[in-house]
Formats: sequence, C-alpha cells, structure tokens
Amino acid sequence: MTARLRRITMIATLAAGAVVLSGCKSSGQLVIDQGVGITALRGVCPAVGIPAYTGDITLFNGTSRTADAIDVVAVMTNVRSTCDDSSERVYATATFDVQARRSDTRGARTVQIPYFSTVLRGGSAVVSKRVGTVTLQFADGQERAQASGTAGAYISRAEATLPADVAEKINRKRRAGEEDAAIDPLTLPEVRDALARANFELLVGFQLSEAQLAYNATR
Repeated sequence: MTARLRRITMIATLAAGAVVLSGCKSSGQLVIDQGVGITALRGVCPAVGIPAYTGDITLFNGTSRTADAIDVVAVMTNVRSTCDDSSERVYATATFDVQARRSDTRGARTVQIPYFSTVLRGGSAVVSKRVGTVTLQFADGQERAQASGTAGAYISRAEATLPADVAEKINRKRRAGEEDAAIDPLTLPEVRDALARANFELLVGFQLSEAQLAYNATR
C-alpha cells in the first residue's frame, strides 16, 4: 500500500470529515430581502472554522515519508462555537475534538500536538494568534485516542458592526422604477469594503511546520 493510500485509510477511519465553518448562535445584525435579489444575514459573532490543509497532521518516524514510516495520524473535527455578544467586547469560543491513530500500539504513550487559534479581519488581516497543545493518551495496546481543545477570542462590537450609513444603503426599500432599483447594494465598493472590515473569523487548526503544511497541500 502506498504512503498516500495508507494515510487516507487512517484518516477515513478517524472521522468522516472536519467541520469547516460553524455559524454563530446570535441573531443577525441585518436580514435583507427587499425584492431585488438581495438576501444577507450577518452578526457581530465571528464565523468559526478550520483553514485549508491545517485540519489534519501526519507524524513520521525519522525523515522517511513512506507508508511504513507513518507514526501517528490525527484529525481535527467536530468544531463547535459559542458566542457571548451581550457586551461591547464580544467573546467567541471554539471547541473541537482531535481523533488520532497510531501505527505501533506497543506500550503506553503520550503524544502532544500543537494547535493554533487566530482571529482574522476582512479575510486576511491577522488580529491575534495563540498556540495551544492537545495531549493524546494511548494506553498499552490501544490504537486510537481522542482529546478535546478550546480556543477563545474577544472582538470589538464596534468594529464588527456596520456603520449606520452603510446599513441604511443595504436596508433601504427600493421600488420598481427607481434609478437604483435593480442595483444590488452589496456590489457597491463602499459597501463591500465596509462588510469586509466588519467581518471577523475565529480559525483553529494544527500548528504545522512548513514541511507538514506542504505535505498536506500536495498529498
């Protein structure tokens, strides 16, 4: 069996797939449906998810990357989010499970895997980043182990709220015959920019080395 197939088999037996995005439970700031093809829902709570290629990790014995050198495979899954938006400092929490499988089941073993949590604004600007560790405990003869992790972050309500003039442009009722009746306000540059600035994400994933990230991206 090739290294690629061996690794895929191990991951498939751990989880059906990681949750990429998890919505916030609070009500949206804007609900728009004015009869001109506009529908939007947003709130001050950040979206929570796992960035591409960071939701699984493969540990090898030594420098070899062949199937028989695979030591441990772990996946991050079951991402859940809660959000307290009752004050000016919105607090979001992401919890997740890490499911792992090892190749050699001899002896009890502890495996520590680092993970990161980061807050992005506008899809690219890093507001904050923290690194934590998930500890997996394998009993003697045990092939699989599971652990849980948590990440949290504060976000400014003011920064996550659309300016009043932008909200008015989006919410204004439009009637047939008006000059801008057929224009989706979400396509206006000033509206798009304001939406991007008010958009926050809380992302979690494994803290990978460059080699590990490249392995995930090219496997």
